[in-house]
Amino acid sequence: QVQLVESGGGLVQAGGSLRLSCAVEGGTFSIYTMGWFRQVPGKEREFVAAVPRSGTTYYADSVRGRFTISRDNAKNMVYLQMNSLKPEDTAIYRCAATRLAGLVQRSAYEYWGQGTQVTVSS
Repeated sequence: QVQLVESGGGLVQAGGSLRLSCAVEGGTFSIYTMGWFRQVPGKEREFVAAVPRSGTTYYADSVRGRFTISRDNAKNMVYLQMNSLKPEDTAIYRCAATRLAGLVQRSAYEYWGQGTQVTVSS
């Protein structure tokens, strides 16, 4: 049983920063590709960032240069540092893990957290 628990969301003004954390329990963390997705009501869940076991990072165009994904295999944690936040970044952010191929497709991810709300005010 693999469980993912996000934390770190909240309310922030435009231009501010937040750091999301995702704790992973169960499984072998080091082999997972870890990803962050976000979703707003009425829209599909969209890819934000991913970091596979290699450590190479991947980002959606909308967040590249502002967000940074990182992982700590010793602590079974993945992080999303979000800087220069914009109102359009407002969403529920969910952490995901997979052993399968595919970085940006939500269907490739096997395990999901419940999500944490990020609200950016203008």
